[in-house]
Amino acid sequence: MDEMTFFREGTLRICGSLDIDEVLENCLVFLKQFMPLNRIDFSLFESDVGGIRIIAQAGDFKIKHPLDTPILLSEESQSYIKSHTGKVIIVDSGDYPPPTREISAAIGFRNLTGIGMPLRIKGEQLGFIGVMSKSAMQFTAEHARLLELLHDPFAIAMSNHLRYREVLRLKELLADDNQYLHKELHRLSGDEIVGEKFGLSDVMELVRQVAPVDSPVLVLGETGVGKEVVANAIHYSSHRRNGPLIRVNCGAIPEGLVDSELFGHEKGAFTGATMMRRGRFERADGGTIFLDEVGELPQAVQVRLLRVLQERHIERVGGTEQVPVNVRVIAATHRDLESIVQGGEFREDLWYRLNVFPIRIPPLRERKADIPAFVYHFIERKVREINLRSQPVLAPGTLERLQQYDWPGNVRELENVVERELIRSQARKTNEPLRFDEIEGLQSKRQTPLSSRSPTPSNAPLDLNSILRAHITQVLQMTNGKIQGRTGAAALLGVHPNTLRHRLRKLGISFGRAVP
Repeated sequence: MDEMTFFREGTLRICGSLDIDEVLENCLVFLKQFMPLNRIDFSLFESDVGGIRIIAQAGDFKIKHPLDTPILLSEESQSYIKSHTGKVIIVDSGDYPPPTREISAAIGFRNLTGIGMPLRIKGEQLGFIGVMSKSAMQFTAEHARLLELLHDPFAIAMSNHLRYREVLRLKELLADDNQYLHKELHRLSGDEIVGEKFGLSDVMELVRQVAPVDSPVLVLGETGVGKEVVANAIHYSSHRRNGPLIRVNCGAIPEGLVDSELFGHEKGAFTGATMMRRGRFERADGGTIFLDEVGELPQAVQVRLLRVLQERHIERVGGTEQVPVNVRVIAATHRDLESIVQGGEFREDLWYRLNVFPIRIPPLRERKADIPAFVYHFIERKVREINLRSQPVLAPGTLERLQQYDWPGNVRELENVVERELIRSQARKTNEPLRFDEIEGLQSKRQTPLSSRSPTPSNAPLDLNSILRAHITQVLQMTNGKIQGRTGAAALLGVHPNTLRHRLRKLGISFGRAVP
């Protein structure tokens, strides 16, 4: 066989598989036609460890030393390897160099002969390939020359194998990190549901009923009641618990980016799309997607969401390929979807698709018996977060005062009040008990009717848009143009901030911090 045919046939066997063990088995059979070998292996020299690591092997005999475990070498052997990294070495059983003696002893064979060839790519040392025989004085310079012809294919195979090993290692690390993060998220946000045996007992019973199936769930409730906690409980009680739980705040995504965020986009789909990007639905494949404030989705996105629920696939923005997704959908809203369906802001067919299993979470004012448990829970958690040395106690009568307040901001407002009180207690630098004096001011503010804070003009026009414009303008003046937040216009009007902004634009009302 001429050199070109030998090179071509050898390359086909070396590069014909991604499985390094299969590659070496094929090469062993091929090279046996030209040289008297019984074994072939890939190995690495690790200077930081000070030894040789055999990473793959094929042959009539196996080594006694565990595969992929370093064989530690003496300083003399390490120096020998470093000084011969560019040379093909023929090893004779009657004249072993230092590293061969130590390696032969470690693998359990003392009378081997063979050829060792360093593998390099662009000057970088990758490792070694070794061919061995049990018989003495078998290998010649011609055998070494033939092996050298296959240096580049062997180096490429070694490089691919090392890269593949690194990819597998990183994949395992990523899977382990993801599992850890899922457990941490579950622990922080969904592991403990305060009130599940009292005020939320009916809700938790519904969670237990719907969790085992994949039906869509619609979680209803005012802002701050804990809709995301219930979504967590459904996901982590289902057979999808080991899959991802992807959260999407539909009201916080700019209208022009909603499609891309939910369904992804192809490279070049729009200005700035420099690479393909997966959307939230693709990232949730095999798990659950939680669409918070689903009532804020634009009409065009509602159509695409309906198709996903019906057909179980998505199309990226700018693409034509249908990408199958196996996703459970949990939607949530603080709005009355049935009313906004009647008003034409939300598609009726999508509402029917989402409203398969509705779960209403009662506001905190309807389950005041849970307030003491929430207070102690938040105190314990916030003490850790702000690094207080000791956990403060409550002043007598404090829980009763907290239960008298209606908590329009629900659990989220209670959490904020607890955190503020802890910060103030830290600033006082005393061991005084927590009194929550702030509640009296909040209570008196809530008892002041809105009409007394902003009198309606006597000459109010009769058409609906004018009445709305006048009323919204008065509320904006009260909040100095502030829309978001507990004291913003949206909270006072009982609507989502994005809904209020949409209404302001529709009515032609300018908004901002400096409303005249």
